[in-house]
This record gives sequence, structure tokens and C-alpha cells, in this order.
Amino acid sequence: MSLKDKKILIVVGGGISAYKTLDLIRLLKKNNVDVKAILTKSGKEFVTPLSITTLTKSKTFEDIFDKNSEAEIDHIALSRWADLIIVLPTTANFMTKLTIGKAEDLATTVLLASNKDVLLVPAMNVRMWLHKATQNNLKILQDYGYYFIGPEKGEMACGEYGEGKMSSPRQIYSYLKNYFFQKNLVKNKNYKALVTTGPTREYLDPVRYISNESSGKQGYELALALKKLGVKTKLIAGPSNLISSKDLKIKKIITAKQMMEEVKKSLPVDIAVCAAAVSDFKPINKSKNKIKKNNSELTNIRLEKNPDILDYLSKNNKARPSIVVGFSAETENVIQNSRAKIREKYCDLIIANDVSKKNLGFNSDYNKVSIIDKKGKIKSIPKNKKSYIANTIAKIILNKLLMNDKNFN
Repeated sequence: MSLKDKKILIVVGGGISAYKTLDLIRLLKKNNVDVKAILTKSGKEFVTPLSITTLTKSKTFEDIFDKNSEAEIDHIALSRWADLIIVLPTTANFMTKLTIGKAEDLATTVLLASNKDVLLVPAMNVRMWLHKATQNNLKILQDYGYYFIGPEKGEMACGEYGEGKMSSPRQIYSYLKNYFFQKNLVKNKNYKALVTTGPTREYLDPVRYISNESSGKQGYELALALKKLGVKTKLIAGPSNLISSKDLKIKKIITAKQMMEEVKKSLPVDIAVCAAAVSDFKPINKSKNKIKKNNSELTNIRLEKNPDILDYLSKNNKARPSIVVGFSAETENVIQNSRAKIREKYCDLIIANDVSKKNLGFNSDYNKVSIIDKKGKIKSIPKNKKSYIANTIAKIILNKLLMNDKNFN
């Protein structure tokens, strides 16, 4: 993948590794990348504006209140100009500023005003990297959607050894090639996805129904994550507080039957993610009027199975999506039950989560899941925001789709 004519904005942070920025700029320019740079006040302690200007062949930006910028508003113009923004080295202090949304200089203001992806390249002492505060900041920034490369293990300037060394310019360059390759490939493929989320309601009478505690948040975040990766995504949601936005339109349904009908209408797609907590059963007969509590009808409700949407998508050979993902909400034997489900349903991935835990899963902004493939291989994601978990799952799904695509080259 050539990076020719790509536009990359580099923010130079304040650390001893800042000198490597010059090597990265040289490498990018050698490969016909258009580079601009912002030099922070602390970064200026390690590299000079003249060095950066000489290599980029462009003005080095430093001050948010630059009288020589004419009518342009730098923090807006620079963020809109770039295809990608890289911050290196990303220090512990800089991570903290981004976590709280601080906008005290040109660099932090550009990042807060940006509508582009941002790659952070951490570099710091091993103890600073492993400190709980830094690790908490890492989780928050990942949840915000920032990308990370490194840090690597190795000997550092302070003489200590461990995780905290900045990734090399060559490693960063390879990352950029893969990043733009995937971006371009997905854009050209015009992939489509459908995601189901939320509960369904199966009415006993006009006021009572069978349902569950699903909020639909995890499926909603997954749909957003797939859309962010360039996949045209449709979200089908059961009764919930989710609302459509300019980023994602929601098709609302109530019953499992309605969800199945909407799923069939949405085919064909490349990806199907069944995150909805569909009611397994529905009453055979729904009463036209409210059932009185002294009526024996309430204690003798006859049920029948609802249509199995995941089963239909996995085994529908004519219109089977390339990747079918199911969710397994369990209260016991989570991994064992989920492995049995993936074998039974013939889907490609199962996302297993324990819904018996308080403050996780249903009606929570947090989750803890295990991703299981057809071979039984497990990737566990520790407790984190549902948005972060969704971003991780979406990337795994997309990578799997790209590798399965017969036209992948």
C-alpha cells in the first residue's frame, strides 16, 4: 500500500524520544507523504522548529495565537487538512490532558477540534506506563476512539528496562501502511452490515408482556463502531431508549416476529451481528382485553417458541452473510454454554457475557466479554466501556471479513 499523497499531521510531544520524529518525517517524505507538524512547548526542548521545517518543507506550527497565520484558524484548518494525526512521543502528561479534554495550546486544541482519526505513540518510564492512573487514561482514550501503537519493551533513556519504549519510525510507518490499506479496501468494497439489539416484547394482553432487561447499548455501540470503520450499517432495535442520530439510523420493532421480518428485508449483507436479547417464547394466544387477576388464564399461559434469528442467518445458505456473529447472555457456565451455542448455530463468532454480574451487561455502560470462534479459540476483553468493547469486536469482525473475502488482495 502506497502512502503517496496522504496528508499526515504530526504533533511533537515533550520527551527524549522526540528526536525520532525527525526520522519518521524523513521516512514519510521519502514516500511522498505530505507532512505538517505542530511542535509543543515541551517538544521544543528536544527538537528545533528549524529541523522540522527543513524536513517537512513546510511551516512548523507552534502558537495558537499566531499573528502570521492570516485569516486561517489553525486549530480548525490543520485538523481538517489531515488524513490522520499522530502524536509522538505521547507522554503520560499528554495522555492526561487528552483524557480530561484540556485545550491549553495549539496541539491539544487541534485534537479536541479534530474530526479525523488520531494515533497516539506512548513513550515513558515503565513505572509511569504501568501506573493505575496511566492505565485508566489508556482505557478512557481507547473508549474515545484514539488509536495506539506501542509502547514496546526495551531499554529506556533512564537506564531501566521494560514496557514504555516508543515504537520505532519503521514500526509506525508499517502501521500507517496497514491502516490506510484497510481504510481504502473497506471503502472500495462497499460492505454492508445489519445489527440487532435490545429486547423484544411478547404481549400476553394489552398491558402485560414477556421481555428482559436488555438496554440495547452494546448493539448500538457495535453498529456505530462498524459504521466508523466504513461499513454501511443498519440497526434494528427492540423497545429501548435508543434514539436515531445523524450518525446512525435505527429501525424500531417490538416483537421477535417483527425483528425477523426486518432482518429478512435487510438481506443480503456481508455482516450480521445478533446482539438483541430476543424473547425465546411468546404466548400462543394474546388476550384482546386485560386479563383479570382472578382469571385462571394468567396461571395457565401456553407458550410457543419464537423464530430463531441467529439460526436463520447462519443456516440460510442462499443469503447467508459472510460473517455471522451471535451473543450468548449466560448466568452460569458461560464459556461452556457459549461453545455449545456456536456449534449448534453454525455462526462464525459468539460474544459470551455473564449477565448475572451487577454493573455489567444489561442496563450498564460497562461489559466484560469473551469472543469465541468456531475452533473454540477465546479472546477475553476485561471490564470496560461498551463503546471500547464494541470497537474491539468491530475490528475483529472486519479483519475476519477481509481475510474471508475471495476478492481480498
